[in-house]
Amino acid sequence: MAEAERIIGTPDDSDAARAEGPERPDVEGTGDGGSEAGDAPARPRGKRRIAVLFAVAAFAYVLDLVSKIIVVEKLEHQEPIEIIGDWLRFEAIRNAGAAFGFGEAFTVIFTVIAAAVIVVIARLARKLYSLPWAIALGMLLGGALGNLTDRIFRSPGVFEGAVVDFIAPKHFAVFNLADSAIVCGGILIVLLSFKGLDPDGTVHKD
Repeated sequence: MAEAERIIGTPDDSDAARAEGPERPDVEGTGDGGSEAGDAPARPRGKRRIAVLFAVAAFAYVLDLVSKIIVVEKLEHQEPIEIIGDWLRFEAIRNAGAAFGFGEAFTVIFTVIAAAVIVVIARLARKLYSLPWAIALGMLLGGALGNLTDRIFRSPGVFEGAVVDFIAPKHFAVFNLADSAIVCGGILIVLLSFKGLDPDGTVHKD
């Protein structure tokens, strides 16, 4: 009889052990296990968005830097080059003010503002999970870095350097590729804000 009970009781005991087995980790690890499961997909997405931000920023920065080097070497102190008749010309101009030639008396202030924008974008990148926001912030970062490089390294001095502008549409201020990146990034941010999309990827409706 004892032998029969042992043989019959073995499956019941193992079934009970299997039933209890999954419950124990759930009770002990509910907080940590749930957090890791929820965060695991989010972390790679966040890293990819940050990579996009810095890739866009690097592309905008390098494009602006190379264009300014060519303009200074080939176009400065030369006659303007007509691209589309009088409607669009390439003309090298040194601009001590902000984008599009505004505020030439506040060069140092604009330099500080550009540096502050870069710091804010770098801090915001830690919570970035939206691809459109990554592209917009990347354009802002690349443009700000491009003009800040001129402020620091070009004459007449550190933090007072004049920015190289060369794109001259008819009846409009002369600007450069960094200015274009800043404006495009700003417009995209405004559109994203109107659509209710936040940098962390959430969507809100007012």
